[in-house]
Amino acid sequence: MELKPYQQQVINDLEEFLLFLEKHQSPNKAFNNYWKEKIGDYQLKLDGSSVGMRPYIDNIPGAVHIAMKVPTAGGKTFIACNALHSINKYFNQGNPKAVVWLVPWSNLLQQTVTNLSSPDHPYRAKLNSLFNGRVEVYEKDELLQGANFNPASVTEQLNIFVFNFSSLRINSRKKDDRKVYQENGQLESFKDLIDPELLLPETDETALINIIRSLNPVVIVDESHNAESDLSVEMLNNLNPSLVLDLTATPKENSNIISFVNAMALKKEHMVKLPVVVYNHHKKEEVITSALQLQRKLELLAEEEEKMTGKYIRPIILFQAQSNIKGKNNTTFQKIKEKLVSLKIPEEQIKIKVSGTDELKDINLMSKDCPVRYIITVNALKEGWDCPNAYILASLADKSSAVDVEQILGRILRQPYVTRHQSPLLNLSFVLTASSKFNETLDHVVNGLQEAGFSKDDYYAEEAPEEELTTDEILQKDLFDEEPDKKSDEDFNLEEIEFDPESTEPVIIENDKPSIVDTITEKAEKEGKEYEAKVNDIDIDNTTNFFTEVSKTQPKYYSIDSRYREVVKDLKLPQFFRVIDQDEIHENILFEELAEYDRFLNKTNLLDGFNLANQNSNIDFDAVDADIYTVDFDEHKRQATVNHIKERTKKALLNNILSKPKDKQISEVSAHIVSKLGDMTPISEQELRKYVGRVFDNFSTDQIRDIIDNPFNYVQKIKQKINSLTQEYAKDRFQVLLDANEIKVKESFQFPETIMPYNPSTSITKSLYDREDSMNNYEQNMIMEIAGLNNIVFWHRNLSRGKGFFLNGFESNHYPDFIIYTKKGNVILIETKGDDRDNDDSRDKNRLGKVWANKAGENYKYFMVFQSKDVEDTYTAKSIIEVLKLL
Repeated sequence: MELKPYQQQVINDLEEFLLFLEKHQSPNKAFNNYWKEKIGDYQLKLDGSSVGMRPYIDNIPGAVHIAMKVPTAGGKTFIACNALHSINKYFNQGNPKAVVWLVPWSNLLQQTVTNLSSPDHPYRAKLNSLFNGRVEVYEKDELLQGANFNPASVTEQLNIFVFNFSSLRINSRKKDDRKVYQENGQLESFKDLIDPELLLPETDETALINIIRSLNPVVIVDESHNAESDLSVEMLNNLNPSLVLDLTATPKENSNIISFVNAMALKKEHMVKLPVVVYNHHKKEEVITSALQLQRKLELLAEEEEKMTGKYIRPIILFQAQSNIKGKNNTTFQKIKEKLVSLKIPEEQIKIKVSGTDELKDINLMSKDCPVRYIITVNALKEGWDCPNAYILASLADKSSAVDVEQILGRILRQPYVTRHQSPLLNLSFVLTASSKFNETLDHVVNGLQEAGFSKDDYYAEEAPEEELTTDEILQKDLFDEEPDKKSDEDFNLEEIEFDPESTEPVIIENDKPSIVDTITEKAEKEGKEYEAKVNDIDIDNTTNFFTEVSKTQPKYYSIDSRYREVVKDLKLPQFFRVIDQDEIHENILFEELAEYDRFLNKTNLLDGFNLANQNSNIDFDAVDADIYTVDFDEHKRQATVNHIKERTKKALLNNILSKPKDKQISEVSAHIVSKLGDMTPISEQELRKYVGRVFDNFSTDQIRDIIDNPFNYVQKIKQKINSLTQEYAKDRFQVLLDANEIKVKESFQFPETIMPYNPSTSITKSLYDREDSMNNYEQNMIMEIAGLNNIVFWHRNLSRGKGFFLNGFESNHYPDFIIYTKKGNVILIETKGDDRDNDDSRDKNRLGKVWANKAGENYKYFMVFQSKDVEDTYTAKSIIEVLKLL
């Protein structure tokens, strides 16, 4: 099981944030700079609206606290499994291999434990592949008993401790849950691990909570919107986490969200049954008839599909009863079941799932042997219940009630087998009601979709045509303003229900009038087709997604000015390509017409032949001592304080490695550091281990202890060394290939029809697009002067972050700030620099730009422009004007 594209983007966002965290060593600075890089500075406007992401909120002092917004059925658990690997690789605080996995409900706990533990489940299979099979999943009781849980295990493998919220809330009423906070002789072996300063007040040092606190774990919070109470925040603080990762479809306002999943992405990947088809009937009897007939129709379609695909689906109806009225006999659910049995529906096919009654316990609803087709509930299924076979939500609430479906609507959205089914109706979900307050019901539908991470655009609704009333019924309704046949939700007339459970054929209505189900399904197929076309037409772009989620507004697109359309229609800007040996291509292709003789250049394909084993491994670690820090928790200030230290306090965690022979110590500490280096493509992990082993070869025991205690400093130094080696190699290789005519430029980049700047600048004459991206004062003043020149046709503020034109060379892609086009047909790239930016990075960019211009031809120019400082081979904002006038 591999990540869907949108899931991979979530992991990419996480890793990008962790790199910011590694750089800034402050969650506040990391979060703010992460979003500044993506969408610009945060600005609060006078009208109360804002631009950009609001600043980081320190919800859990001492911990990094971040969130991911993923709609229902988006695969949050699978994303979390992959996130653990990224956190272990890029996060260098606490013990990333100690993970507390929190879920809000007990049934979700068992589901999570089973899925993370079962070797055959895709979640566990993914964890095993990411952590080389060294994974252990613990429930609370196993931890309390010390079963396979010891000081060695917490350093050698991924340890996932699964709890529900209630078992960790300190004022839990359940006596056995208090054991987490009590003395525990089974955990005596952890005594050397415990940090006395981290003990919770009035708890023994051997209490499980104190062992977890001393591990400074990573915490995964599933359905985190349920963990916002004061008690839940206290619970999180009690765990002393190093990082808290929230996963939810509906994050709270104070969540530090680093990634948003667009709901449309789920439909594109066939994760959900959308749109939701809502149909309002006149009577509950009609709701039951439609639900039963629709289930029959879907099941017959599913049987045909199974013959072709081998995939078994048994569509299930959720009958939602109205909540009990105060003082009413609590037999509502049983009576509904009795009525359904009276229709000759086999009792084994009907189950009740309400508070206090769980007939679904230990039943696998996805099994082909399971007979269940009808489930009676109110809101109990909101608690982590998951069955993709649930297709129909049928409300049996009183007609005078607005149907409250928002709590369980998400239960019918998950798509079986995560695939598009051949029958269009098997790709949709259905809500059937009989409410005189239909508009209010639709409000609940919208809220339910929003609670699941979707929107008001993801359903369509229709009501049955107005029924013909008798004179008596009209008088009753008009005079007394009430339904003549008003009755409670368990009372309905069996004779009005048209359904034969023993029939295996589609329901046939004797008169010529189409059945309600025919009406529903015909319209559903039409709406579903239109919805799917809309989804397919949408380009799910991360930038657009950030705009709508962060700014809460629809993105505004700006088109190319009509005056310049003909000019740029055939204008393609050159970029660097690596010439590939044709003989090499001919050996590996079957069809000549498919051969590609040029490969888009990047740093990775400049590293062909780079061998880390041949590189210098001398690294000066003397300066490391000055940078070493540890994070302690100040109980009085309730915030993290950074103290520079030289002595290490958590020696117990090192015993396992230091007790081994010297060569084993070097091998294990090398693997430990390599696991945190992140992506060093194209260098293999084996090559990295050998190199790092050489770096540490002569280290003393004290130095090895220092590495394990403070890996961040060593990771940074080694990463900087390897990056400098690859950078120099790529730079030299770039020059060699240039001289050998194996790097050329070729027309590649074309201006898009529209752009979507987050923060558009004010209108300036001759801009290529109706509005351009934002500029600082220096840039704006300069471009206004340039735009005033008679020979300038147009100018464009180049977009960055993968949206605009870039020079691809021997390092990261370089996005020049401006692209200018003159009447002589010259294309000019201008990179602006503040006077404080005279450094090696600027010199490398200037060199790359000059090479590009030289290779591209005499009509292409590149200029680096400082504000006022005279720097060799560059211009100032004043002197560049004279050059541009002549071009």
